Amino acid sequence: MSSQNIYILGIESSCDDTAASVIHNGRILSNVVASQKIHEEYGGVVPELASRAHQQNIVPVVSQALKQAGVDKSELSAVAFTRGPGLMGSLLVGTSFAKSLAFGLNIPLIDVNHMQAHILAHFIDEEGFEKPSFPFLAMTISGGHTQIVKVADYFDMAVIGETIDDAVGEAYDKSGKILGLGYPAGPEIDRRAQLGNPKAYTFTKPRVDGLNFSFSGLKTAILYFIQREVKANPNFISENLNDICASIQYTIIGILIDKLKLATKKTGVNQIAIGGGVSANSGIRKALKDGEEKFGWKTYIPKFEFTTDNAAMIAIVGYLKYLNNDFSKQDIVASARLKI
Repeated sequence: MSSQNIYILGIESSCDDTAASVIHNGRILSNVVASQKIHEEYGGVVPELASRAHQQNIVPVVSQALKQAGVDKSELSAVAFTRGPGLMGSLLVGTSFAKSLAFGLNIPLIDVNHMQAHILAHFIDEEGFEKPSFPFLAMTISGGHTQIVKVADYFDMAVIGETIDDAVGEAYDKSGKILGLGYPAGPEIDRRAQLGNPKAYTFTKPRVDGLNFSFSGLKTAILYFIQREVKANPNFISENLNDICASIQYTIIGILIDKLKLATKKTGVNQIAIGGGVSANSGIRKALKDGEEKFGWKTYIPKFEFTTDNAAMIAIVGYLKYLNNDFSKQDIVASARLKI
């Protein structure tokens, strides 16, 4: 196989998005995502419903990705898939499909760590987006994860800080629930935060030693604060929603930036790349850009479509592993708690 024509199909099914992407020599040709609306009425992802929806979506999504890319399945060099971490039922659908397809086409199978993929999404060839150089610090922030990772090379990563309870995305969603906002609440809090006063209300930042995070105490503080204020004024939330959202977002961003400042001090690395669904947040993006002037950081923010769960990031890891001849055996199994 010439290095000039490597076509990788990436498949992502770790949570509630079924996604497929085709990459050609590092450049994305297609990136298709089927989201599942059914979870909104439950205020969170229901694993059983998610895996059923993946079963319905995976064939049309892969078919659409190949069609958009203008690539026939016979031209594929390998199939890459998310092995974990994630919801077991959801992972099983993507894993089984990828194994079957690779076996049927007699091409290599490549397993991908979802969290590594969020970080390596920065290496997709995309006009106008610079790639970080090694070493750099990656902050992965999503509904299920909050981590700071020291990245020495593509596959040489060490987690140096992580949440000891809730992930940052959960802090947004649970705050949103307290305020009566829909699920997921992050984008709505972000939108309203831009219209409010970030210093209207003060929430105490949790004290956690080192580079680890905690968000459960903040969530409790917000709950008690809202309960107290609503008791005094039943219309408190509706009258002050933008200011409440701005204050919550200001506190969350403060926690993240404080830990990044400490991480750069401890490691001596001042290149910072972010990934994961919450990195789509405008406040976090602005705070990172401000960090370039304030703290001398060099920051990397991926294209919006590569921040949330997507298969382009799986495909780029597949491509990098393909170049290393790093293939999986057919007896590989999904792993819900896969570590970096």
